[in-house]
Amino acid sequence: MSQTRETILAALDKLSLPDGGTLVSRDMVRALQITGGKVAFVIEAPSPEDARRLSPVRDAAEALVKGLPGVENATVALTAHGPSAKPAPGQGEPPSLKIGGHPKPQQGSMKPATVQRILAVGSGKGGVGKSTVSSNLAVALARQGRKVGLLDADIYGPSQPRMMGINKRPASPDGKTILPLHNHGVTLMSLGFMLPEDQAVVWRGPMLMGALQQMLTQVEWGDLDVLIVDLPPGTGDVAMTLCQKSEVTGAIVVSTPQDVALLDAKKAINMFQTLKTPILGLIENMSVFHCPNCGHEEHIFGHGGVRNEADRIGVPFLGELPISLETRLAGDGGTPIAAGEGPMAEAYATLATRLVEGGMA
Repeated sequence: MSQTRETILAALDKLSLPDGGTLVSRDMVRALQITGGKVAFVIEAPSPEDARRLSPVRDAAEALVKGLPGVENATVALTAHGPSAKPAPGQGEPPSLKIGGHPKPQQGSMKPATVQRILAVGSGKGGVGKSTVSSNLAVALARQGRKVGLLDADIYGPSQPRMMGINKRPASPDGKTILPLHNHGVTLMSLGFMLPEDQAVVWRGPMLMGALQQMLTQVEWGDLDVLIVDLPPGTGDVAMTLCQKSEVTGAIVVSTPQDVALLDAKKAINMFQTLKTPILGLIENMSVFHCPNCGHEEHIFGHGGVRNEADRIGVPFLGELPISLETRLAGDGGTPIAAGEGPMAEAYATLATRLVEGGMA
């Protein structure tokens, strides 16, 4: 027996809430999708406090739908529609900070007035090391005396809290202003600071735009020489909005030399060209593997493809970065490889020097 939207809602309507009513009668079921034997939907609570209390209901709803005939798997996400309740004056914690929601009407640029330059680090696809390059480049620039900020705009997959070794909720004195975090000489902001590490962001485009607007305009970035923005992969809303509304100085595109990765990198390059964002250079990541035992070099993903593409479109080729176990371990451990010493730290220092000497950072 296959389930329909109506039969699933009818089943959920039998699940009572602790304070009365059901998920259906109180209109809390959102984005219900049925794909074959897989069912997914969102429970939208009125506030974060209600969402925390409804965690057992989410589990019960998931188990109920999984038990329906013909359902192979059920995935239920729990989110909140409104802000947290404000504590009484003089009591409790500072005002709660809510990230997300539709962007507010705004005249002019979203570029923070105290930031000199914004560098966007993008890629056509995920898994090419864009976030690793962003964090290490930020640290390398900071070690060269630059005042550096790092904005993790990869909202669906924020990884900078782990890579930069810090993960606590930013303070907010008034529920609007956001005080960023700091580590390894870099000023940091990420949506990952606001959520548990394993919690998915179940948002549509307008909420992404609202989050980006907040992280640019409400964060007290302070005086920065350069703000590095770690973009999500692809050519979607976040990259478009950043380039159109934030006076981006230029973009750096990261790719592996593999033909499939280059196909997507070319789409990212075309997006930046379409948006009139200067391309400052291309980086070939995972360019070569050096065997630590015998010293043999192996070009696992091919070699030279990114350099050839840079030559073809007439932009700088910023360098090659090898596959490095130490780089991966450093990122997972929260201390970017650029913060230490050794060949990989020197490689990122060289990249940073090229950007500084070229007036780009």
